[in-house]
Amino acid sequence: MFTGIVAGKGKIVSIEGEDVIRIVINFQDVTTNELQIGASVSIDGVCLTVVEFNSSNVSFDVIPETLTLTTIGNRVPGDFVNLERALRMGDELGGHLLSGHIMDMGVVASRVEGEDYLDLHIECTPKIMKYVQEKGYLAIDGISLTVGELSNTGFDLHLIPETLGVTTIGSKQVGERVNIEVDSMTQTIVSTVERIMEGKK
Repeated sequence: MFTGIVAGKGKIVSIEGEDVIRIVINFQDVTTNELQIGASVSIDGVCLTVVEFNSSNVSFDVIPETLTLTTIGNRVPGDFVNLERALRMGDELGGHLLSGHIMDMGVVASRVEGEDYLDLHIECTPKIMKYVQEKGYLAIDGISLTVGELSNTGFDLHLIPETLGVTTIGSKQVGERVNIEVDSMTQTIVSTVERIMEGKK
């Protein structure tokens, strides 16, 4: 499990393979103390398993389905990604509980940048929009964020300097895709209401 509180950014060192892809990421801003093979790490919101590590370089194997359904498939060496190590007993829960299972991708439709803020409008499919509510929360590229205003096809994000400094979201440009995860509680509530309403028809 994860919280959506990104610990820092990592830099992709290499991407190799044909079917199963091995990605090596330098954990330049994030500690690898007590990291073990088999541990889970959120990479741009995608839960991946550590298969090898050497000092600050950590390796992950990625299957074709993950490459197709998430932005990991578009990454190249030199790209930066958001990193969060798995939640441990006793850790502070500062964001919201996440599994690292991406539901869909959204697209940055607009970008408005100020001196100390950044506003993004994310367009996404009805599959996601039915779970989105103003002032609710979503994980975008593994970052726990509060939703701003809604439109028919998407939602706004109002980003503060702290988030922009620690994560990669400040570099997102119009047309780029982002990973979206809705928390399991919201999914359960919406699905339950849908079943109840369907039964009343």
